[in-house]
Amino acid sequence: MADTGFSRAGLPELIEQTRADLLARLGLDELLRRADGEVQARIQGAALHSVYGYIDHLARQILPDTADAAWLERHASLWGVVRKAATAAAGTVSITAAAGVTVPAGTVLQRPGGGGDYTVTADVAAIGGTAVATVQAAAAGTASNLPAGARLTLVSPIAGAQSTAVVVDVSGGADIEADADLLARLLARIRTPPHGGAAADYVSWALEVPGVTRAWVYPYHQGVGSVGVAFVCDGRASIIPTPADVALVQAHLDGLRPVTVAVLVFAPVADPVALSIRLTPDSTATRAAVTAELRDFLAREAIPGGTLYLSRLREAISQATGEYRHELVAPAADVVAPAGRITTLGAITWLT
Repeated sequence: MADTGFSRAGLPELIEQTRADLLARLGLDELLRRADGEVQARIQGAALHSVYGYIDHLARQILPDTADAAWLERHASLWGVVRKAATAAAGTVSITAAAGVTVPAGTVLQRPGGGGDYTVTADVAAIGGTAVATVQAAAAGTASNLPAGARLTLVSPIAGAQSTAVVVDVSGGADIEADADLLARLLARIRTPPHGGAAADYVSWALEVPGVTRAWVYPYHQGVGSVGVAFVCDGRASIIPTPADVALVQAHLDGLRPVTVAVLVFAPVADPVALSIRLTPDSTATRAAVTAELRDFLAREAIPGGTLYLSRLREAISQATGEYRHELVAPAADVVAPAGRITTLGAITWLT
């Protein structure tokens, strides 16, 4: 945490200072342990300690980069920056059912093992033996996202319909914005004030949408008067936005952009990089630490059409807890992503 510059005296030091002041005022050389003056020194020292504690607390809160969560939100609100709330995943599931069978709104589906409920939002009738129902997760957060092909179970059976639903696409769930991310957006707002449609404005606007963690702007994307915006959603199994994510950001930017500008929001294409690593010591814990460092490295440095330097990749592996030395066999050169593509973590082969 950043230093506030405030130095808080400890309780023993404050008691000693108060005792010394009393001795000087009373013209005494020392105080007996249970003398009134000694008791007074301890009481006043404790009171001062509480006061200094509150001053220390305020010293942290008056600066955004040292403030606690509640005060950080207050600082941000003064600049029009609001913490992004958690959002629940939504999408579609497929239920095999006899022709004409209706899956009613309010039908609840559940993950195996009770991992979360999903509610059908509108009546849907089966056509050709399949009912494609729209669902909304009951709980918000990235945990509510489901991969295609995942299975949900009907809590209450429906006559003529199977008890299992198959996920087509259930996405868009996002966790509440972390303090570090809120602070980053606040500092960006302070350091880069809005300019009515400058390049930095589009990045700031995109980051206002729940789930969006990084964004890039491309002036003249389709000629004069056009702007392209790409973004990703870190924290999910796949950082690549879904069509629903793209539509959400597009709608948000359309409400903020200058009227003379055409904005095209798009998702970059994943460009997985496969790695072959010989690790010492080679253990499950060390492998997990290396994988985590690589994910963090890509979240920091991967950009659409960008270059990841081999030396930086090796450095990221070396920072993993437990790693003593390693050999990066592949890739053997800097990783260059084509235009419109972003490097993501592919399969890791652990060599022995």
